[in-house]
Amino acid sequence: MGGFNQLKLGWHAIYLGCISPFLLNMGEAKRRKDLGLPPREKKISKEEKKAGFISNLSAKYPFLPFILGGVLLTVLIVDLVNYYK
Repeated sequence: MGGFNQLKLGWHAIYLGCISPFLLNMGEAKRRKDLGLPPREKKISKEEKKAGFISNLSAKYPFLPFILGGVLLTVLIVDLVNYYK
């Protein structure tokens, strides 16, 4: 059995003297290098939440809210004028 398997034994292996105190105090990257293991692979999250329709639209056309606001204001003013005629 290699050193890596000894590290998986747990705390009872420390009492038996299977693991040196030096191995317990070093970082994971250094321990893996000393044991001849490759670096740990990073977990990549493949589940990306897609942006909504409004987010995509506002990112594509950043001036759109101003145009819609102007159109709405124009409609309200025209409606107000026609109401008091």
